[in-house]
Amino acid sequence: MGRRNRQKFKLLEEIEILDAGSEGKAIAKFDEQVVFVPFVVPGDVVDIQIIKKKKKFLEGKAVKFHKYSDLRIEAKCSHFGVCGGCKWQNLSYEQQLSYKQKQVKDNLERIGKIDLPEINPILPSAEIFNYRNKLEYTFSDRKWLVDFDKNEPADERDMNGLGFHIPGMFDRIVDIETCYLQAEPSNAIRLEVKDYAIENGISFYNARRWEGMMRNLIIRNTNEGDLMVVPVFRYHEMEIIEPFMEHLKNKFPEITSLMYIVNQKQNDDISDQEVILYHGKDHMIASMPSSNDSSNILKFKIQPKSFYQTNSDQAYNLYKIAAECADLKGDEHVYDLYTGTGTIANFIAGSAKKVVGLEYVQSAIEDAFVNSKFNDITNTHFEAGAIEKIMDDEFIAEHGTPDVIITDPPRAGMHEKVIKQILKVAPKKVVYISCNPATQARDLALLDESYSVEKVQPVDMFPHTHHVENVVLLKLRA
Repeated sequence: MGRRNRQKFKLLEEIEILDAGSEGKAIAKFDEQVVFVPFVVPGDVVDIQIIKKKKKFLEGKAVKFHKYSDLRIEAKCSHFGVCGGCKWQNLSYEQQLSYKQKQVKDNLERIGKIDLPEINPILPSAEIFNYRNKLEYTFSDRKWLVDFDKNEPADERDMNGLGFHIPGMFDRIVDIETCYLQAEPSNAIRLEVKDYAIENGISFYNARRWEGMMRNLIIRNTNEGDLMVVPVFRYHEMEIIEPFMEHLKNKFPEITSLMYIVNQKQNDDISDQEVILYHGKDHMIASMPSSNDSSNILKFKIQPKSFYQTNSDQAYNLYKIAAECADLKGDEHVYDLYTGTGTIANFIAGSAKKVVGLEYVQSAIEDAFVNSKFNDITNTHFEAGAIEKIMDDEFIAEHGTPDVIITDPPRAGMHEKVIKQILKVAPKKVVYISCNPATQARDLALLDESYSVEKVQPVDMFPHTHHVENVVLLKLRA
């Protein structure tokens, strides 16, 4: 922001932070107007520099602390306050859970405006660090500088970085030294990749000019010990790629799946890009007990572009809650909407007569079929396409009227046509899993004409972030 623009906005002095808000930002008030501020906690008293004005709210940043809240703790990560990934790391985990519980309650009551049972206490994550099984890093020749000598000539500064995007900036990244979200050797691999590229003069990507060899780095792992590493290059230059991949293979023999992608597009989406196997397997295997038999261990094949819940242990708890809500007896037809790679569908298949999974993404449906076959599951069926178009009367006549619908839509919630079809089909139960309680509340209000909410169970999948999953059981009114 230029100097002229900054002068337009006020400095609000000695403002108390009142509450935790959306997108991980905290809430203050000035002249009855809401002010959103990141990296502060309720009880802090700060000076706020306003940086953005909207009709209904302001956005600002804390520039001076007059009092620190009793709720505040020391963030573990040295990048806290710059990296936007863990905005609540300065709150104790108990406080994080309390605010997530409140977020669910506030959204369901304020937006949904429907009758609710008592909301169950949020299910915490057993691990609050090293819980992620996937991280994606970005290379940039325009890293964000925190401490630097202003007298040093700009062209002599080290600007190469490998890490996460600065919030709101597509071309700047935080150069990460240690990230506590994924177990080792994640940090060791990232640092080695960065050092090798610098030592060998390999260019880092520039997102403004769409040039530079090194673009991204994907690291995935499983509790079973599989480790997948996938660098993404800008150009198909084998004289660079070959020794780079060989170095990784030799430096980290624990890598079980070593692949690479050459993405020559101007965006980072790799869904349509070829994945080239360099060494090891072209997939990982994750395991999870089935819903009806804990001794029956399901295996899920995970490829570089496959979707799989990033908190493996908590995913099992989330699915188990959904299965308990469905309370299947073995003779039901179940529709699993927004099935992704069919994880939930395969998880509950042993408790149902038939499970039909619907999903927008074709590649995800291909993975769902693979995972059913992988586990000798024969009572699942999957279809790809726009769910609001697929799930019509003809489709239901062909595949059976659902007794139970499980739905796990993206953050935007369900399409209104999907909700109308659910109301028309009238399954006895709907189990609604959501990563966004606000859009879930909106959808519950639409379903309220035929369904009552019987159970609400929040689940924390992502410690230190504002994100919260919520499972709601709806039953058809008599």
